[in-house]
Amino acid sequence: MIDLFKDLSTTCLSDAMEGMNNLDSAIKPLKTTYRFAGRAVTIKMPVGDNLSVLEGIRKAKHGDVLIIDAKGDTYRAIAGDFVIGMMQTKGIAALVVDGVIRDVMPVKALDFPVFCKGTTVAAGGKAGVGEVNIPISCGGTAVNPGDIIVGDADGVVVIPQALSEVILKKALEKKKSDEIREEKVSGNHEEINKYLDNMLQNNLRGLPTKE
Repeated sequence: MIDLFKDLSTTCLSDAMEGMNNLDSAIKPLKTTYRFAGRAVTIKMPVGDNLSVLEGIRKAKHGDVLIIDAKGDTYRAIAGDFVIGMMQTKGIAALVVDGVIRDVMPVKALDFPVFCKGTTVAAGGKAGVGEVNIPISCGGTAVNPGDIIVGDADGVVVIPQALSEVILKKALEKKKSDEIREEKVSGNHEEINKYLDNMLQNNLRGLPTKE
């Protein structure tokens, strides 16, 4: 199932969930070429204390995604190149955080998918508080351990584990309908006008539009 989700864009998956379960748009990949899909290992950390990140790395399995509730803090980094390098060596699929990282150039050189709010210079402390694999909120979205996390250049979406099969089916249907629509109107002025007229007229009548 994870492989099937890897072939779907976040925009398609968002459409399948009616625009729900998208992380804050400020959380972006360090490189636009990054894309991933994997199951969530959730981390809840207090501002500035990243010991729980190390615990999450220790507990993660190959292909998992570390998704971290860092309270949106942009002053202290949750990790730098050394810690992120350990994630890569462990086979973790990606790092997603509503916070910041540091050592941005060495991290980019790792070519490991990092999705965050930006970068900083200040390191985090290790006082020893925080929790792993509990329900969290990251980027304004609820995330549970085992949920499927998908990210690409447009952002990050969360697919609830219990609804993954239903959402996958809807997303595949959406992808197919979009491909048919694009093929139909591509380079065809008449079909483009038909499509626009249908959307505009139905909207003016208050009717549901059929894409």
